[in-house]
Amino acid sequence: MSDLHAKVQQVFDEPGCSTNQAKLTRDRKKGCSKLLAPGAAAGGCAFDGAKIALQPITDVAHLIHGPIACEGNSWDGRGSKSSSSQLYRTSFTTDMTEQDIVFGGEKHLYKAIKEIAEKYNPAAVFVYQTCISAMIGDDLEAVCKAAARKLGMPVIPVNVPGFVGSKNLGNKLAGEVLLDHVIGTQEPEDTTPYDINIIGEYNLSGELWQVRPLLDELGIRILACISGDAKYHEVARSHRARAAMMVCSKAMINVARKMEERYGIPYFEGSFYGISDMSDALRNIARLLVDRGAAIELLARTEAVIAREESRAWQRIAPYRPSLLGKRVLLFTGGVKSWSIVAALQEAGLIIAGTSVKKSTPGDKERIKELMKDDMHMFDDLKPREMYKMLKDAQVDIMLSGGRSQFVALKAKMPWLDINQERHEAYAGYEGVVALVREIAKALSNPIWNQIRKPAPWENTATLNERAIHIA
Repeated sequence: MSDLHAKVQQVFDEPGCSTNQAKLTRDRKKGCSKLLAPGAAAGGCAFDGAKIALQPITDVAHLIHGPIACEGNSWDGRGSKSSSSQLYRTSFTTDMTEQDIVFGGEKHLYKAIKEIAEKYNPAAVFVYQTCISAMIGDDLEAVCKAAARKLGMPVIPVNVPGFVGSKNLGNKLAGEVLLDHVIGTQEPEDTTPYDINIIGEYNLSGELWQVRPLLDELGIRILACISGDAKYHEVARSHRARAAMMVCSKAMINVARKMEERYGIPYFEGSFYGISDMSDALRNIARLLVDRGAAIELLARTEAVIAREESRAWQRIAPYRPSLLGKRVLLFTGGVKSWSIVAALQEAGLIIAGTSVKKSTPGDKERIKELMKDDMHMFDDLKPREMYKMLKDAQVDIMLSGGRSQFVALKAKMPWLDINQERHEAYAGYEGVVALVREIAKALSNPIWNQIRKPAPWENTATLNERAIHIA
């Protein structure tokens, strides 16, 4: 556990994280949040964060060394899509019992790894430590090292038990696992001056596939996406990319910064949400590649593609704008979406009545201020009661949030749209902006909302009977 403690402190002192670097040394050592109690999962634990960050690697077997509930609560938590292997969606767990807790679960774990290797022949096995296995002292790294030597395949220890801290810390520690055990362990068959990495993109609902065709058209190759729709060998060879785009700095800033430090791969932070943000992302990718040796005509080709796609997107959005113009939106999310979705909605003519910044970095908050011109509509923690009042009093016309908040909107009889990781629609790129606007328009115009706001038939009958009695 001493190695884990050192790794946690290293993550807390990440030079690329503006949040922690702004703190005093004493406060920085305390980390991002207080430690969670074993078994607590409110807001997501570190194990959950690590699993979320790594599970989109599709040809890997993800084995949870712990009670079955740890796997049950974390399995398929994000709708990350795969273009090939579906192994990542198969649930593997050692299902630790009381006997394992008393006598140790290392032999049980080794047998599980061996069985997975024989039955599924994965590109690698990622083994996740949990609170229980960590507290009884199972040596995850020793078992994985022995299994890798015996089976002749990568067996990667993900030593991130839940009690270490928050889900966001788990994201970063998962990045450290890739840096320590995967990235740089293989060499690509060939490289080009147009190879890039995309870091912190999980291909939710297939969003990466809305961006990849444009990059393919420009001749830009995604050497690795970390970790959406990724294969193990792609991540292992990602150190040969010429440039990188970081989609969510709060989750994997350590990966982008260390890859620049170790392998000389420059990166920038960008967003694929919104027309202007998507265009800026393409421009920045092209500029970085040209600086690293790509032909300068890539810049002109990129501008041509941007002009065509922007024109096409605006034409497709135009029919929806009259019905959306002036409609007020409550955005209850966090992180990079707290500002990137704001830009996309404003482009469609919508007014942002408020946005949650509970999981946002200071950089995210500054971007929101730039977009909304003030910080009056930023909520650090909007309680359900306050959210309900805003909706019930018609201060907003629709709420965009994750699934856990939908019932507040439904109780207030107001339209709601899912924009978190559980969603089934892809909102990235130019195609995604059109899809987002279309779904908002459909939600607002759905006749069900007018119907459920009307008094029930028996309420009308009761009122008529009361009037009749009063007249009589």
